[in-house]
Amino acid sequence: MDINSRLEKMLTALSNDDQDALEALFKYYYPRLCHFSKSFLKLDEGIDDILQEVFLKIWINRKKINNTQTFNAYIYTITRNLLLNELRNRLNDRKAKDALFEKSVAEEFLLFKQIEFDELTEKVNQIVSHLPEKQKEIFTLSRTKGLSHKEISQELHIAEKTVEYHIHQVIEILKKQLKGMGLYIMLYICLVL
Repeated sequence: MDINSRLEKMLTALSNDDQDALEALFKYYYPRLCHFSKSFLKLDEGIDDILQEVFLKIWINRKKINNTQTFNAYIYTITRNLLLNELRNRLNDRKAKDALFEKSVAEEFLLFKQIEFDELTEKVNQIVSHLPEKQKEIFTLSRTKGLSHKEISQELHIAEKTVEYHIHQVIEILKKQLKGMGLYIMLYICLVL
């Protein structure tokens, strides 16, 4: 039996107060409406409540539903309207605005930033590879292996002030050679290095 025939039977049974028909509609439409809602709202929380309200409206208006040709548009319109109401409510909430913004950032932008970060890491590694051996060793122990200045001074048998001096020198070299990268390099140096 094709989907239109099944839908017609479900809607006929629904209009005759058959709760099993509502359950069958729920099982068929819920995954589709859930996906639609998640792509619309960009958030997961609250969607189940909205979809319950959709099916409650379907049940309340079951006697008025008689056209299988327009039912699909009808159920999606109810869902969209409830989602718009929810979105309006969420936009009044600052925390929800922030979460929505984070979820709405295009994946391409995030991918671009990852590529940019990878290129920056490559440039930093290239610059570090051309440093004098002692600076390279100290910088690697500090930033790659995460050793403290004291641990490096003990491992290399040099003064802690010497370690601080070499790390400061490397950071200055990086700033100078990566000057065109702007604030991004400063964040990289502060957060990663």
